[in-house]
Amino acid sequence: MSTVAEIISKIPLLQELETEQAEQAARLFSVKRFAAGEVIHKEGTRRDQLVLIQSGSVEILQLREGNQPLITYGPDDVLGEGVLLGDADYFTTAIAKTTVDSLVADGEKLREMLDSDDALKIRVYGQVIDDLLVRMTRLAPRGTRASLELLPGNTRMEKDLLGDKEVPADAYFGIQTARAMDNFQISGIPISLYPDFIASFALVKIAAAKANRDCGVISNDVCEGIEAAAHEIIQGKWLEQFSVDVIQGGAGTSTNMNVNEVIANRALELMGHEKGDYEYCRPNDDVNASQSTNDVYPTALKLTMLTSNQRLLAELKRLVAAFRAKGQEFEDVLKMGRTHLQDAVPMTLGQEFEAFALTIEGEIAGLETGARMLLHINMGGTAVGTGLNAPSGYSDKVVEYLRKETGFPFELALNLVEATSDTQGFVTYSAHLRSLAIKLIKVCNDLRLMASGPRSGFSEINLPERQPGSSIMPGKVNPVIPEVINQVCFKIMGNDLAVSMAAQAAQLQLNVMEPVIAASVLESIRMMMNGSSTLRNNCIQDITANHEKCRHYVDHSVGVVTALVPVLGYKPSTALAAEALKTGKGLVELIREKGLLTEAQIEEILEPERMAWPLGR
Repeated sequence: MSTVAEIISKIPLLQELETEQAEQAARLFSVKRFAAGEVIHKEGTRRDQLVLIQSGSVEILQLREGNQPLITYGPDDVLGEGVLLGDADYFTTAIAKTTVDSLVADGEKLREMLDSDDALKIRVYGQVIDDLLVRMTRLAPRGTRASLELLPGNTRMEKDLLGDKEVPADAYFGIQTARAMDNFQISGIPISLYPDFIASFALVKIAAAKANRDCGVISNDVCEGIEAAAHEIIQGKWLEQFSVDVIQGGAGTSTNMNVNEVIANRALELMGHEKGDYEYCRPNDDVNASQSTNDVYPTALKLTMLTSNQRLLAELKRLVAAFRAKGQEFEDVLKMGRTHLQDAVPMTLGQEFEAFALTIEGEIAGLETGARMLLHINMGGTAVGTGLNAPSGYSDKVVEYLRKETGFPFELALNLVEATSDTQGFVTYSAHLRSLAIKLIKVCNDLRLMASGPRSGFSEINLPERQPGSSIMPGKVNPVIPEVINQVCFKIMGNDLAVSMAAQAAQLQLNVMEPVIAASVLESIRMMMNGSSTLRNNCIQDITANHEKCRHYVDHSVGVVTALVPVLGYKPSTALAAEALKTGKGLVELIREKGLLTEAQIEEILEPERMAWPLGR
């Protein structure tokens, strides 16, 4: 029977925990059974527990939407992950559909454990945001947007440069978001499907509000309202309010204004006012004070990439460890190495898998280098980098607050004019993702070749069987996991091209194409992270070796003739190989017939193990 720590280690949300930390967390969980129909948590009440479902099913619904079920969760699913971010209210209700056996932990105690390790906290927070993203994706087809519809008597009127426009009365977004939703129906992917991006904007807004308060631009009350509203967004609330398409014109202004409006309207409520009562907290003059989309958007994108990169690196390190474990498992499995798809010289299967581990490990270093370029930001540069409308001292203060809020060592760019139009940090990081994709394509191609057959191919390894392979050919099982990873990598390479094209499209003091850069890079990171996890869990960990087949290739290959070159010379060795291929005789047989070597020499020189490790292990 699995221990609590072992169960925790299988939950993606808690895989960031080291062994000792997992044991510590395990002591916080207790077994709990919920009867069918019992409420596990209710919307509007404080988050207080993390629930790991072991058996049974749980229905998630929103009471304000007429009790319509949104989704059903089952074994290994997690409920209440937002409790790791804070004790904000639940915004859904969970009811046991059947008898549910679970492990339950107190949220406050879990947060105390995370507070003791800032690096771990950032990684777990990132995983929570990823889980919320998956949840939003699963809910997307059902789209709970009843409160956002324009119904008679269910609107408020807002005004901007272009005139008046009705906005849903219950919406936290405002007129500029509404216009963007009308204008940019492009990809069908709303920014709500990138909650980590939205959370990064909220963190930037908190830092900006505190800097503006210190500089006397906004009052302390407004600052506190902005901060409280932004923290709710960071905790995963109000995601449905961010419906602007991720691809948009305007250099990201629509996304920035979507964030400004939601924060302003929620801050108004928290301050005791009505939505749209902008006299007390204004989207532009307060939430966006001393800012421009041209410094906020790239800064939020860099923060998102840095946070996502930490999770990606953690997943890649787990993939490297899986390859390395197989390298150790297969260290004594002799096989033929191949060049040009032809027999070369003997090696071990373990050496091959260790090479896979090292090739990915090298790309981790590249991603770490690329991520460091994202630490230079242009906050305070405002529109073109001159700092117009930002008070003296604001830039240094906002950067310092952003350091404190995020834990990343951000630095103000040396030249804000140059930094405002420069996107090379995005280009460089995307290029490292492309490089990793190229490496993974090669690895997956090798896995497919090595597993080809099973009767008429290499058949050196067995990939785990994941699904029937054909709708017409009975018994066929295909290497679907390496195949899907190849496709992931193709997409990442295409996204990198889009990033490069967008970067070179910069004109004068701004690159207006940053939204497609954001969409491309964030999709690439997510796909690489999911792909790496899929490759590890559904393929690498369960690969087995065909020892006899590998040895058969070694024993019947003329590739071992290479070891004779230092003794017989290249030309005689070539003639010997040609004769073996022509006659079908073995090399050793021919050597004995011709009396070229003594038995002791044959044993010493043509020992496959010696050829695999000519310099010793």
